Amino acid sequence: MILPATPTVLEIDTPHGLARAHLHHVDDARAALVLGHGAGGGVAAKDLVAATAAAIVEGVSVALVEQPYRVAGRRSPAPARQLDVAWTAVVDSLLGGELGGLALVAGGRSSGARVACRTAADTGAVGVLCLAFPFQPPRRAGGAAPENRKAELDLVTVPTLIVQGESDPFGVPPARRRRKIVTVHGDHSLRGDLDAVGTAVGSWLGRIISRLP
Repeated sequence: MILPATPTVLEIDTPHGLARAHLHHVDDARAALVLGHGAGGGVAAKDLVAATAAAIVEGVSVALVEQPYRVAGRRSPAPARQLDVAWTAVVDSLLGGELGGLALVAGGRSSGARVACRTAADTGAVGVLCLAFPFQPPRRAGGAAPENRKAELDLVTVPTLIVQGESDPFGVPPARRRRKIVTVHGDHSLRGDLDAVGTAVGSWLGRIISRLP
């Protein structure tokens, strides 16, 4: 795995506070991959790093986005609506500036993947990358099984890749037309086989790029 170089860091105002984007520019890029982090983690998560490295090899510029609650030093995530509004503001800012003219592939890990799915239409994404999508929340002791998050995935109408650990406690979402599922060794962290994560992401991105006008 080729590790990304030191990124350019931008602070971006959103309706819910300051967000931060870590930009990895690629010369003559045709697409941009914008990735969000998990609920309790940050942009240094190893699967996000693996996806970033794979995208750079494919000639795709990458922005790793820290939500305002993380920039403010809080670990507990903001409500979904706030996450979506802040994310959309960041993407709009990037596509209007540093990533202008590039086709957008949106994505993230876990909670960040959910945000990317919910906002795919609003951001104009041509593809969505989900790392460790939290499909079926585990049942709590003595309680009923929570509803799965299939509805969020079904909002997406563009090609989607989901890379899921085969032993992820959130389960594995179903494949469908335009939705590709790749399972790798490991759990929700996807640390069990980062090379496989990178290979899956790179191969899929290559196909997305090849279809761009």
